[in-house]
Amino acid sequence: MFFLNLPIALAALLLLFWRVPESRDVEAPRHLDWTGAILTAAGLGGIVYGLIESSRRGWQDGGVVTATLGGAACLIAFVVVEARSPAPMLPLSLFRSRRFMGANLLTLGLYGALAIALFVLPLDLIQVRGYSAAAAGAAMLPLILTLFLLSRWSGGLLDRFGARLPLVTGPLIAAGGFAMLVRAGVGGSYRATFFPALVVLGLGMAVTVAPLTTTVMNAVDVAHAGIASGVNNAVSRAAGLVALAVMSMPLQHMFNVQIERRLTDLGLRAELVAEVQAQRMMLASAAAPSSASPRERVAVQRAIAAAFLSGFRLVALSAAGLALASAAIAALTIDAQPERGPSGDPARTRGTQGGKLP
Repeated sequence: MFFLNLPIALAALLLLFWRVPESRDVEAPRHLDWTGAILTAAGLGGIVYGLIESSRRGWQDGGVVTATLGGAACLIAFVVVEARSPAPMLPLSLFRSRRFMGANLLTLGLYGALAIALFVLPLDLIQVRGYSAAAAGAAMLPLILTLFLLSRWSGGLLDRFGARLPLVTGPLIAAGGFAMLVRAGVGGSYRATFFPALVVLGLGMAVTVAPLTTTVMNAVDVAHAGIASGVNNAVSRAAGLVALAVMSMPLQHMFNVQIERRLTDLGLRAELVAEVQAQRMMLASAAAPSSASPRERVAVQRAIAAAFLSGFRLVALSAAGLALASAAIAALTIDAQPERGPSGDPARTRGTQGGKLP
């Protein structure tokens, strides 16, 4: 599967050398900031590990607490080191731009929302509805195709309307797509439930992605365009990691509460309930015990599916809330007109060049 990326990467490189102008910081140091790289990797790794393990081992576990606090300490040390380093991997001066700061906060919220929604959706399709892995992947095509077909058009929104309108409107539309996923039940057809939500979500992301990328690039000096793009990419990756780690806790908690209540309502034998409860960490892939009768097996599988859907809806609503927060951040931090450089020249990176999905 990974070899499928090679021709795509080759095509991207050819387009890069053919159509994309170079930007270079001639004053940039020629050595890597190893201290900063180690601290940020250890910081994010420790926090994400602690959050994920807390859902299984609890916050009373010494390893969970140590990893989380150690990760937080590494990130604090990273900021201190970058502020004092003569050649930082992340120049903190970039964040003096309100537009740059706002665009990255928007990225943090919106891509975090996208990550958690696209994590639980295949679980629902495969584990609850019985889709194959290939069918679950194909089910995502409305989102991908909408984003692909509309990205070039959406790039022109920045030239025509400025940055604020698309960066507020796009997350609002995406929030509607996330909220529409709440309609998913145990039954119902794909066409009536997931398809409209994914199309709306794709439209919201298409409106947002190209103007967001351009806004990030235009918010800094041309010599720092590369590091600005790198920061935005890193923020989008961190958003997905942290959002998944954080949301795994309420997802697991909701599933635990719901499965316990539903099994109690079924009045099953104590040993059957205990066997199902032992599989709670598996969420919707938990299975009815082999000792259950056919009637009990059907009832248990329905209870597992319904319990997972309760957690799924919680995640979808949380994603919608993050998208709404991203729209509010854009409204507060992004000005309507294209940002101008120190010389008063218009924005360098035009919206019509498209964008990226970090």
